[in-house]
Amino acid sequence: MNARSQTIDLRMEGRQVDEAVLSIFHTILFHRSLGKFMYTEEAMYSVGTIGYRDVDCDFFDFTYVCCTSPRLEETLRREISNFSRQLRSNDSGGTGQISLEFFQRKKTRWPFQTDCIPWEVWTIRLELLTLTNEDDWLVCRERVSDLLTDKIFCITQSMNQHDYVPKIPNQTELDMVFDTTYPDVQPYLFQFKFSTAGPSGTSVGNTVKKLIKETLNVSL
Repeated sequence: MNARSQTIDLRMEGRQVDEAVLSIFHTILFHRSLGKFMYTEEAMYSVGTIGYRDVDCDFFDFTYVCCTSPRLEETLRREISNFSRQLRSNDSGGTGQISLEFFQRKKTRWPFQTDCIPWEVWTIRLELLTLTNEDDWLVCRERVSDLLTDKIFCITQSMNQHDYVPKIPNQTELDMVFDTTYPDVQPYLFQFKFSTAGPSGTSVGNTVKKLIKETLNVSL
């Protein structure tokens, strides 16, 4: 199965990176998460509700929506912070990319490990700007706000299309499709990958679950 791929190009000042990436990935995960499943029988279930909250950004004028899940928010902050720190280091060359990858697990014959099959990949490619005065900073704030407004609108439109998502599994296979470790939300299985250009080569982020050791070769 070929994974759907979407690429978003951004140019901004280093202080804006964390909030910009968080706004995009939280928007995507808000649409790729469900409430907790409650099974009454193997194939009969009800789905809980998802809380949400507005988040105001500090380094540009923008507000986005995210799931009300402290642990999910911490996961995103940690992974994106690792990428942002590497991107802003002297070794990065000021360019890099980070991907949010959704996948499902497929059983294989013993003794092989479970296959992880990506079905959707969102990649943000970033280039850092060097601003020399306050006027440049104000222009950059406004430009990033306008750009993110457009990108979030496009993401929302894309999510409303009837594209492939894994079907709801039976109870015994729930963790083959969803991440069931969060107490208040149930996102589709996902992981992050990132790379930055520079003499140190490629740095790849850890998977969210720390359990997926296979390398996923996805054409971006």
